[in-house]
Amino acid sequence: MAVYRVRVTTGAYLGAGTLDSISVTLVGTCGESPKKLLDHLGRDFTSGSVKKYKVHCSAELGELLLLRLHKERYALFHADSWYCSHVCVTAPDGTLSQFPCYQWIEGFCTMELRPGTARTICQDSLPLLLDHRKRELQARQECYRWKVYAPGFPGIVDISSFAQMESDNKFALTRTTPRADQDDSSGNRYLPGFPMKIDIPSLMHMEPNIRYSVTKTTSLIFNAIPASLGMKLRGLLDRKGSWKKLDDIRNIFWCHKTFTSEFVTEHWCEDYFFGYQYLNGVNPVMFHCLSSLPSKLPVTNDMVAPLLGPGTCLQTELKRGNIFLADYWILAEAPVHCLNGRQQYVAAPLCLLWLNPQGALMPLAIQLSQTPGPDSPIFLPTDSDWDWLLAKTWVRNSEFLVHENNTHFLCTHLLCEAFALATLRQLPLCHPIYKLLLPHTRYTLQVNTIARATLLNPEGLVDQVTSIGRQGLLYLMSTGLAHFTYTNFCLPDNLRARGVLSIPNYHYRDDGLKIWAAIKSFVSEIVGYYYPSDASVQQDSELQAWVGEIFAQAFLGRESSGFPCRLHTPGELVKFLTAIIFNCSAQHAAVNSGQLTQLGWGLHSMTLEPGCPMRHHP
Repeated sequence: MAVYRVRVTTGAYLGAGTLDSISVTLVGTCGESPKKLLDHLGRDFTSGSVKKYKVHCSAELGELLLLRLHKERYALFHADSWYCSHVCVTAPDGTLSQFPCYQWIEGFCTMELRPGTARTICQDSLPLLLDHRKRELQARQECYRWKVYAPGFPGIVDISSFAQMESDNKFALTRTTPRADQDDSSGNRYLPGFPMKIDIPSLMHMEPNIRYSVTKTTSLIFNAIPASLGMKLRGLLDRKGSWKKLDDIRNIFWCHKTFTSEFVTEHWCEDYFFGYQYLNGVNPVMFHCLSSLPSKLPVTNDMVAPLLGPGTCLQTELKRGNIFLADYWILAEAPVHCLNGRQQYVAAPLCLLWLNPQGALMPLAIQLSQTPGPDSPIFLPTDSDWDWLLAKTWVRNSEFLVHENNTHFLCTHLLCEAFALATLRQLPLCHPIYKLLLPHTRYTLQVNTIARATLLNPEGLVDQVTSIGRQGLLYLMSTGLAHFTYTNFCLPDNLRARGVLSIPNYHYRDDGLKIWAAIKSFVSEIVGYYYPSDASVQQDSELQAWVGEIFAQAFLGRESSGFPCRLHTPGELVKFLTAIIFNCSAQHAAVNSGQLTQLGWGLHSMTLEPGCPMRHHP
């Protein structure tokens, strides 16, 4: 008689325990154990509990390959969700096998777990394990499906495929009962007292293993509701007119002041701070070095000579690599919006910047359209204070639109959703790349679903408060993706292509390269262990399916993007994984975390509309 000792750990989350009956079956190379009910006196699987059991077998099972968890009805109780953290099994000879789960298990079902050691498909030879990989991916692909949100957009998760698990599911995450489609317009409705629509049904149908935890959901609600109610009570949510004075803008975030937000409020109109934000603001990827001026920006030396000072000229500064350009060309054809019956406006400016001898990046000239001529003058710091400030404010408005829609949401949300979805669909739990990427894509599908339900939906927040509205947003993102390249995606290549490797005081670059190097070092160790040769990369069919699906769904199969559709060497895999992890984590933090403090001051991001001095740009 062989005795196996089993230790089951339930997650410490709120509601992680279950009343359902849990049984276990051990599967080894020499056979499998009888199905064993895990039952002690009292309730076994409470939140945070660790319970020990014994499984008796007629003979030893050999190397353990699988552990089956059977979740079945207890008495007359309804199905009760269970979050199983992991199961540890000690064999009669003392060998310890870890079976990680870390998933919610819903309904009545059987889940098969493999030992925690990561393995590529090339490292599995037993038919039982190969079949397990195949069935797991089939179940995932039934659950997580691609959906086209808008033409030219990366693929997104189709939440209509999420429904309650049925008792005969072999794996968690399999879904068979359809839900209402996420585009059902009947679900897009106003909340009482709030001037924007929310797609409520899409928020209700999120698969449990990718949605926020109860704690995170509660935190989100308790942060959002007081802020929204505060703005509602002060009349800001329902305001339909223009701001009359700066104090009105200061009152928006009167209770969320920080040192940075106060600094922005005091220095927003200064040229030094205007230039500094290109380096270390929330969109530090917008400018590039010039060796010559583009024909669409006919700035002459005479225009800027008073600013450059004696001993130099525009051509000299161009040769020295001290002239930079922020080009908002993507806004030139963007559709504009009407808010409260008033036509809105958007500029597509060109902003020329100069690195002065003190190492400060200063605005040198601004043209508010892409077409030079009498109707599109070039504004200079030597113009009247109000003219120059107005030109800079138009640039900041354009900066806000490009940052929020493309730099932030497209590049660090939508693309990351495609990476996360391809990972769930093409890599089994035991795959080393799945284990590597999972922590960096956690909650991505949930947060993007919330954004589509509250921000991007028809008559949602974007439609209610921005000059381009939802149609402009769709245009910007699809156009941005059509021009997005692998060079843009990889930080070192991006910095090199923009010619900004040596510009001083560029903290985004300095910190970003250190983080990139740390991620690359870590990824290289993982890849080097599991992929020792070119052949090991090329022969991993799951890995190749993963990168192929990313190429097709995230970048729409566009070869000119430079993104790989296959991987051939460990070096290529290291670079691709490093870029994915960097953009899902560090890059998102760089372009997201400073929004409230740096953009909370309204003149940095306000919608330009009639009734204010910014009615028409010259």
